[in-house]
Amino acid sequence: MSIAEGTSAAPTRCALGLGSNLGDPALNLDEAVRRLEAVDGLTLVARSSTYRTPPWGPVPQDDYLNICIVVDTTLAPRDLLQRCLDVEKALGRVRDVRWGPRTLDIDVLIYGLQRLDEPDLEIPHPRMGDRAFVLIPLAEIWPDAPLGDGRTAAEALETCPDQDGVVKLSTF
Repeated sequence: MSIAEGTSAAPTRCALGLGSNLGDPALNLDEAVRRLEAVDGLTLVARSSTYRTPPWGPVPQDDYLNICIVVDTTLAPRDLLQRCLDVEKALGRVRDVRWGPRTLDIDVLIYGLQRLDEPDLEIPHPRMGDRAFVLIPLAEIWPDAPLGDGRTAAEALETCPDQDGVVKLSTF
């Protein structure tokens, strides 16, 4: 695949956030990571522990299991997003209620130092610096991750609310 077809010459360090609260959430996360590892142009660098977290948003639902992974990729940002959406769909994701329950959610949190502001892709993820369910697993595996607002994941975690609701379940 050439650079024009959605890859870059050198790998870019990225962070992805994964969450699930339908079906077998632990299995969904494991299978998502397995499928992402199989994507051409994507290499898994680190996987966080698994955390149980309260749901975010106005929709009543069960707790989530969340992890973050760090990857190196030669895929362009939009192509990385598309691979994530493909994995979500393959694992039964249905997009019907915003912030509703889901078998799998994969967010592109960080793509190197790149900034992108499009209707369906905003990098760095605009709300990750305020969400303990993202910052705790991200800071575990990439404390110096650049959030795009001048803070690292570890720095943002120091003042992040709602950390008490996040419970570490397993170390990967």
